[in-house]
Amino acid sequence: MESCGKVSYMHPGEEFLTFAQQTKGKQGKGGPGDVKSPDRYEHLCGGGLRQQIGQMLMIGFRGITVHADSPIVRDIVERHIGGVVIYDYDVELKKFGRNVESPNQLKDLTEALHEFSSTRLLVAVDQEGGKVARLKESYGFPPTESAESLGSTDIDLLTYLHSSLIADTLLKNGINMNLAPVVDVNVDPDSPAIGRYGRSFSSEPHAVVGHASAFIEAHHDMEILTTLKHFPGHGSATADSHFGFTDVTATWSEAELEPYAELVSAGLADVVMTAHVFNSNIDPEFPATLSSNAIKGILRDKLGFDGVVISDDMQMGAVTDQYGLETAILRSLEAGVDMLLFSNNMAYEEDIAERAIQIVLGAVESGQISCEQIKKSGERIRLLKEKLN
Repeated sequence: MESCGKVSYMHPGEEFLTFAQQTKGKQGKGGPGDVKSPDRYEHLCGGGLRQQIGQMLMIGFRGITVHADSPIVRDIVERHIGGVVIYDYDVELKKFGRNVESPNQLKDLTEALHEFSSTRLLVAVDQEGGKVARLKESYGFPPTESAESLGSTDIDLLTYLHSSLIADTLLKNGINMNLAPVVDVNVDPDSPAIGRYGRSFSSEPHAVVGHASAFIEAHHDMEILTTLKHFPGHGSATADSHFGFTDVTATWSEAELEPYAELVSAGLADVVMTAHVFNSNIDPEFPATLSSNAIKGILRDKLGFDGVVISDDMQMGAVTDQYGLETAILRSLEAGVDMLLFSNNMAYEEDIAERAIQIVLGAVESGQISCEQIKKSGERIRLLKEKLN
C-alpha cells in the first residue's frame, strides 16, 4: 500500500536506536543529517529516546509538494515523527491549496512523504464525508455523503457502500489513516462543532454504533485505519472547542459513551481521539485530553481500550487559551495520550515538532514522564502500524 518497504519491527525503541547508529553523521536523500540529541539525553531510556518521542507526534504542514529541505521532511527524517495530517484549507492564511490540489498531485505528495520515512508513516486526513471532507469533489475526488445523511436512511449497508468509496479514495492516494468516523451522539442538532455540520450519524447511540461499524469495516476491508472521535462525547456541546473553553458538564450524559463501549468491545477501535471538552463530573480541573480520569479512568479501565489514544489538535483554542504548550503536552501525556496531534493550521509553527520533543525530553530527564510510559505508547503505535502490513 505504501511505497516504502516493509519494516521489521523490534522491541520499542530498538529500531530507532539501530537506525540512529547506522545513519549518525550521514546525509539523507540530499537533506541534512539526523539531529544529534544533547549528550545529557543519550543515556535515557536505553537510548533512542528522541526517536521514540518523535513517533508520538502527528504534524500538519504547508505545501502541495515536498523536497529534502522541506520542514516536514526534516521532521520525518531527523525527528522520526510518527505521522502527518493532510488539509486542503489553510486556516491561518485563509486560503485553499494547503496540501491538496488534485488526485495526481496528492498521490505524488504522499508517495514522497512515505519515501522519506525510515519507518511506517501514518498519513492521515479528516475525510468524514459531507461538509468535513478534505478531498473534495471540486478537486476531482468522488463526492461524499455526510454522516447525518447516511444515518437518516437507517440502512447500515448504504453507509458501508459510501464508506467504501471514501476508503478507496484514500487507498489510491497514499493515505492510510482516516480521522473518522465521528461517533458523537447528536444530542444537540445545533451544536456548533457537530450537529450544525451534519457530522453525527444519529441522536440514538445504537444507530451511531451501527453506522460507525459499517464505516470502519469498509475502511478495514481496504487496510485503512480509522479513528473514533471525539471522546468522551462532543455532541451535546453548545460551544466549539476549536475556538475556546467548552463545558459540557450540564449537557453530557453517559449515553454518549455507548458507541465507544460497543465499538471497543467489538474490536473495531483502531484509534480513539480525545475531545478538548470540560466536564466537572468527570474531572473538576482538566478537559478530557488532559484528564487522567477521562482517559485512564474511563477509556482504559472502564471501557477496556488499550489501543492508541490521539489528542485532538493541540493548537485549538480550548487548549491554547487555557494552558501553555508545555503544560498542555505534559498533562496530556500524563493523562494517557499516546500521540499528540499538531495540525499546524490554526497557527503555523514550523518548529513545533522539535519544541514538543524538547519538552518531553526534559520531562523524562526530570522524572515527570517515565521511560516506561514512553515505551508503552511506542508499543501501541508500533502495533497500530503493523495493521498496515
